[in-house]
Amino acid sequence: MTFPVALAAWWQRVPLLVYLPDIEPGLAVRLMAPLATKVAVTAEPARQHFGRKAVVTGFPVRGALERNRPPREEARANFGIPADERVVLIFGGSQGAHSLNAAVGHALEALTAEAHVIHIHGRWDRDWLRARRAALPDRTRARYHLFEYLHEEMAHALVAADLVVARAGASTLGEFPAVGLPAILVPYPHSGAHQWANARFLASRGAAVIVPDAEIDRELVPQIRRLLHDQTRLTTMRHAMRALARTGAALAIYELLGTLAANKAVKRTRST
Repeated sequence: MTFPVALAAWWQRVPLLVYLPDIEPGLAVRLMAPLATKVAVTAEPARQHFGRKAVVTGFPVRGALERNRPPREEARANFGIPADERVVLIFGGSQGAHSLNAAVGHALEALTAEAHVIHIHGRWDRDWLRARRAALPDRTRARYHLFEYLHEEMAHALVAADLVVARAGASTLGEFPAVGLPAILVPYPHSGAHQWANARFLASRGAAVIVPDAEIDRELVPQIRRLLHDQTRLTTMRHAMRALARTGAALAIYELLGTLAANKAVKRTRST
């Protein structure tokens, strides 16, 4: 739906700013880029697709992660988790991911033996995961925090975690660096190249490890255990992830829009 708007802007000679949140552009962005005045991108590698039109702005993140981030102790208390416990956050995006949900459900005893698990399951798998949690012994159940969706509390979940297991959508390029959160990334296997490109970018910087979707059922516990028991590597990943953070992305995009609008106004004045 965005391409017709971009085409109309180009036809009317209205400045057009396109924003690419991922590392690799999808079809819509590739079609709009030739019409755009500028293309804002999240990270440096994306610049190569747009030449001199590209401006690296970073990924806009919620204020609770950039300006008003809660302390870790407060974030963990929000879920009833002691400050000195290890915490793993697992989620598959707003819709959830069945492969991740299944891997977690099959390994709850092993996972909760290693850490408190905050699991956001999305729209799918609610009934059987709730039944699985209800059947756990009391101590294990207390370490498994199951949610269909988190909104305001998502910032607390990100800050509370020592490690995240997630898909590799665009938000991983902004939110995980904002809090310095090491990641195990499981790119969605049916979305083209963009999730793999995002995952490879973070992994190449030492901030994440990649597990293919087809391997997550057998690799989830070993990968989590390996990282949680290697504090040196986890700390290195945390620093590498935090080094990728670019603050003020929303303001940068806003200012770029203002510049384009001001330039258009000057041209209109000169032509009258």
